[in-house]
Amino acid sequence: MKSLPTAILVAVATLSPALGADLTDYIDPRIGNVSMLLVPTFPTFSLPNQMLRMVPAKNNYIEDQVSGFPLQVGGHRMAGIVPMKVVLGPLTAESWKRKMTIDHDLDVVRPWHYSTYLIDDDIRVSFTPAKRAAIYQVDFPVTTADRNLLFSGSANLKISSPGANAFALEDQFSFDNKGLKTITLTQTVYAYGEITDPEGRPIAGLRFDPAPRGFSFTLPVAAAATVLIKYGISYISPAQAMKNYRAEAATAKFADLVTQGHAAWAKVTDQLVVEGGTEAQKRSFYTALYRTHERMVDVNEGGQYFSGYDQKVHQSDRPFYVDDWIWDTYLATHPLRTLIDPQLESDILNSYTLMYEQSGWLPTFPQIFGNRMCMNGYHSSALFLDAHRKGITGFDLDRAYAGIKKNLTEGSLLPWRQGNPRGPLDDFFYAQGFFPALRPGQQETDPMVDGFEKRQAVAVTLGIAFDAWTLAQLAQDLGRAEDFQTFSRVAEFYRNLWHPGERLFMPKDEKGEWIMIDPKSAGGPGYREFYDENNGWTYAWQVQHDIAGLVGLLGGKKATEERLDQLFREPLGMGRNHFYVNGANSTGLVGQFSMGNEPSFHIPYLYNYVGAPWKTQQRTRFLLDVWFQDTIFGMPGDEDGGGMSGFVILSSIGLYQVTPGLPVFTITSPVFERTTIRLTGGKTFTIVAKGASKERKYIQKAALNGQPLDTPFITYATVMAGGTLTLDLAEKPNKDWGKDAVIPQ
Repeated sequence: MKSLPTAILVAVATLSPALGADLTDYIDPRIGNVSMLLVPTFPTFSLPNQMLRMVPAKNNYIEDQVSGFPLQVGGHRMAGIVPMKVVLGPLTAESWKRKMTIDHDLDVVRPWHYSTYLIDDDIRVSFTPAKRAAIYQVDFPVTTADRNLLFSGSANLKISSPGANAFALEDQFSFDNKGLKTITLTQTVYAYGEITDPEGRPIAGLRFDPAPRGFSFTLPVAAAATVLIKYGISYISPAQAMKNYRAEAATAKFADLVTQGHAAWAKVTDQLVVEGGTEAQKRSFYTALYRTHERMVDVNEGGQYFSGYDQKVHQSDRPFYVDDWIWDTYLATHPLRTLIDPQLESDILNSYTLMYEQSGWLPTFPQIFGNRMCMNGYHSSALFLDAHRKGITGFDLDRAYAGIKKNLTEGSLLPWRQGNPRGPLDDFFYAQGFFPALRPGQQETDPMVDGFEKRQAVAVTLGIAFDAWTLAQLAQDLGRAEDFQTFSRVAEFYRNLWHPGERLFMPKDEKGEWIMIDPKSAGGPGYREFYDENNGWTYAWQVQHDIAGLVGLLGGKKATEERLDQLFREPLGMGRNHFYVNGANSTGLVGQFSMGNEPSFHIPYLYNYVGAPWKTQQRTRFLLDVWFQDTIFGMPGDEDGGGMSGFVILSSIGLYQVTPGLPVFTITSPVFERTTIRLTGGKTFTIVAKGASKERKYIQKAALNGQPLDTPFITYATVMAGGTLTLDLAEKPNKDWGKDAVIPQ
């Protein structure tokens, strides 16, 4: 093996945070790359919230072979588009199938710079992204064998070589959207690129060869050992792909983009500056911050963007953001964004209102090719209420209101059917106050219900009750009294499934009679006949919009505290091998509590609402320590593109928003001794917890700007005004601090 290029040696050195104060040194995209049960994290190489992304084509970290290096990744968890292989020797049919063997320990893995060594062929492949363009660098060995770059596409691939060193292509990627019938949606991507030497000069004698569903370039023997593949992508047109290439890659050197990318990510890490804590905690923290900026992604290309919501190109000087999974991200990722980058959240919400204008529905899982029907509920409603109450503007609130109302009144409430028309089960819900479930073994009668996702009757009832609350609250703020009354009533529907004997939310059939299931295990895969990805013990707490009401159902604050204790201690009631047959999504278990799935995020914070804040401090610290370590196993469940990372960041600094739409943070014990949040307008908010450690985690007293604070709640407005929250910590709990706090409403 020949020596590594200087730029790569520098990048390898910076993997050690001890070498400098650069906070990006703590980002490690490999954290969580091996999953506990389901989907791991993937090392995504991109600029923050930008459309060009690359993930090497392999299933997980453990694999030592790469199938290809794609030119683009169109969406979170999607396969890459037009992957490239690097092959020595004469090309054969097998060359196109061959995988490339790597050595994990020789990888460079930074968000802005990836490099891997192909150990069988003595080749190093490196990558660095711009916003809509990128550069691959391939370092070949000195050899007389043919040196080939192979590019593979779909059956729809169209290619040309407009110059001896150039390629132009278009291809499509697709997904199946579920509805009354499955509809395949496709998206066209265009690319233009050139093959050059490290100085950007054309390579004389380069041979271009088309192939079935692909094309190749073969370097002449006399060519330099190092070659660059510079390219731009577009969702608009071939001409725009060339423009993107010329604007961002044509004259850039590989090291230029590495430097620019590093600076872009440094701006992200500098938003939250932490001191104290362990090196491992900082690695988990800043890697989580990176994950929350993997998406959404801006697909505006120099003043215009393609919208999959009406299949048109629109002129705009504002970003147009796509690729979000709102069921996951509304809980922590969006609230985090309102704190550290409210302008970005404004642009995202403006994009949602444009999607509604263009398609007729507010999105649930907005992708580049349109809205993807996933999970249940219409939780984008919470994002608009939350932003409005936080004073974030820059989007059409009236248009958003119309979209929220249409989703809830005209759209199907069935899981994985958002955007389909309202049906008989939806009519039943509004007439009877709950979504009806089938009894075990009973045949489905509604053809709209998905065969795998099922009705999720309890989860839908609770989720739509929350969405209705957000609409009612927004109606109240906008002076729409009739809607406020109507949807406030729907927000109370959660009460109709409360079983006082079980002290859980249980399913009812269409006659209104209880279906007495085992709430720990019933419902088939993912418990989807009644719940969704989590069992009845998790959904017992899905009333974020009316915590006081839930506390009343449980019999008061002390009874609620005891029930929370029971949740974290309740046994599975079966062997884990049996539990995970249907409960594969319920990972990161502590008793019946599942840290590995988003609906659980707010639960440990509920102790703050019932007079036992010290237990929130104990639980959140324990959960972070156990389930979010800085290793390839360091993610307890499906991270879902920033959904889980938002919880890590907020919990680590000691703030969490339990109810999106109610602009109040609740306080826990921060991991770090000092956190500085750099706010808009040059202000800062600092959280000081001197001596914070694994043992010293209990809040003894608190002060806000020097004044005593006796409640574990602080408003968003207070944080954004700037100031200092001081927390005195000790090894033993102060069970009096915050115990008399009033539940925010």
